[in-house]
Amino acid sequence: MLCSPYDTDATYGRKIPTWWIGYKVHLTESCDEDAPRFITHVETSRAGNGDVDVTPLIHQALKEKGLLPKEHLADTNYAEAKQFVQSRDEYGIDLVAPTRTDHKWQAKERQGFDAGSFQIDWDRQKMICPAGRESSSWTPAIDRRDNEVLKIKFSIKDCRECQMKVHCTTAPRRTVTIRAKEHHQALLHLRDRQREGAFWELYRTRAGIEGTISQGVRAFGMRRSRYRSMEKTHLQHVIIATALNLVRTVAWLEGVPLAQTRTSKFAALALVA
Repeated sequence: MLCSPYDTDATYGRKIPTWWIGYKVHLTESCDEDAPRFITHVETSRAGNGDVDVTPLIHQALKEKGLLPKEHLADTNYAEAKQFVQSRDEYGIDLVAPTRTDHKWQAKERQGFDAGSFQIDWDRQKMICPAGRESSSWTPAIDRRDNEVLKIKFSIKDCRECQMKVHCTTAPRRTVTIRAKEHHQALLHLRDRQREGAFWELYRTRAGIEGTISQGVRAFGMRRSRYRSMEKTHLQHVIIATALNLVRTVAWLEGVPLAQTRTSKFAALALVA
């Protein structure tokens, strides 16, 4: 769809509640404690593209540069089950990101039977519900985000007669949608992992990239494209990233410490109290 008569490459993007037209910039930086934090890759995409679609492009670019990390700390929007598996299998990267929560009412109320309450027999392609009933159908499909999923349905007769139906579904029968086997197992492993304090201690390091984005926006106007077309906008992003690296090199040589997260005056009052 043509979104702007001035720049045919630009598209609409949304980060609730804000809409804009143009592009997205995706920054990757090093975060070793004993070295300066250099931006190692810059990726520019259309504003309407999903962040998760950029993850394999970033990893491939880092591979070509010989800069693949062992661990890649990313925002949730850059990580889906398939990306965790692909990053591990193709690039040897441990993609560290919080997984998306289950937004269905069964999980939210913590009284119903969410997808994790069902047992899976992968060999027989059967799912067993908490009441001990087996699924009646097992159908591979592709969801709207291009993920391989399995749509598993139970018998209407079994669900109608079940005394635990009130905790399971309001529909005539229960339907559960899960990812393909390898992706589903990776998702379960990661959800277990992020229940541990060590995960969040490691993930705290990612706060630095928010500072990088803020520095790029406030000091170098990164959110304002000076040119038309994605190629020229990407060049602008690369030049800004280069300038940031130069500024950081000078700061490192002069022994300037990294800035700490600022505490608002209102939050400071709460700490005093």
